[in-house]
Amino acid sequence: MKEELEKLAAEAKHKIEEADNLSQLEQIRIDYLGRKGCLNLFFKKLGQLPPEDRALMGQLINQSKEELSQGLTRKKETIANLLQAEELEQERIDITLPPPMPASGKRHPITRTINDIVHIFSRFGFQIAEGPEVELEYYNFDALNIPKDHPSRDMHDTFYTRPGILLRTHTSPIQIRVMERGQPPFRIIAPGRAYRRDATDASHSSVFHQIEGFLVDEETTFSDLKGILNAFVKEFFGKQSVLRFRPSFFPFTEPSAEIDISCVICNGKGCSVCSQTGWLEILGAGMIDPEVFRMVKIDSERYLGFAFGMGIERVAMLKYGINDIRLFYENDLRFLEQF
Repeated sequence: MKEELEKLAAEAKHKIEEADNLSQLEQIRIDYLGRKGCLNLFFKKLGQLPPEDRALMGQLINQSKEELSQGLTRKKETIANLLQAEELEQERIDITLPPPMPASGKRHPITRTINDIVHIFSRFGFQIAEGPEVELEYYNFDALNIPKDHPSRDMHDTFYTRPGILLRTHTSPIQIRVMERGQPPFRIIAPGRAYRRDATDASHSSVFHQIEGFLVDEETTFSDLKGILNAFVKEFFGKQSVLRFRPSFFPFTEPSAEIDISCVICNGKGCSVCSQTGWLEILGAGMIDPEVFRMVKIDSERYLGFAFGMGIERVAMLKYGINDIRLFYENDLRFLEQF
């Protein structure tokens, strides 16, 4: 039995030395040291030996088990160290390589457009003003000479938070707030968000941006309005741009006009963007109605003024050749990284 034990132990030691992964070592442990392993079977054979040999044979069996157990432990440590060395080698950082460059942030095209417009009008002497986005109905409609029965006041056009309070539908209320707090002259540019109950599609959004501008002084004419807007358009879109003024109507200006520019896509020749007309509408403007001056207690006999407003998304789409307003709000990095 002693020779059989020594042979089995030698066989197990050889297998341990030949093993090259942890799963093989686990199988060796089960085969030789497990509850039904080969070495434990020798304890069942001790009863076949003379009484005086049983104690010695038991010691030899335990000694073999201990040697195999230690051999397994050492081999596991060796394999684990080799695996760790391989992982470290694979994860090794070559400090001579240039570091990966972090992604750089960029200004959103809406922010870029607002900044460009504000910069141009600041050079014309305009100052920036802001106002609340949650607005009183008085400032949003009444003080701007918008009639009580005007469709824009209806619930299907305007977001009301409660009676008399709403999300502003344009940035024109800032004009009223500025004029009622001071006295002319005024040169103000007022960018901000506005809200309307528009169904979202390629050219409409319920949340959008506007810039309101107005100038009030003792000697202000429609020609001044035309001159400033013409200078702005040529600065923003390029010197080749041409303006066209069309008569229109707004409750808060009289006379009023819609302003078109020559199509920036086809240079006025006619294309699908401008519906073959060669013109694109960009803003509305006019001389401030005397009724608006009366609401803010400014003498309309002494002072005249003009006002204009434009949609930022509309202007940005024209400048950058964007065909869907929804792209501004989807946070798609493939789109934003182009600016």
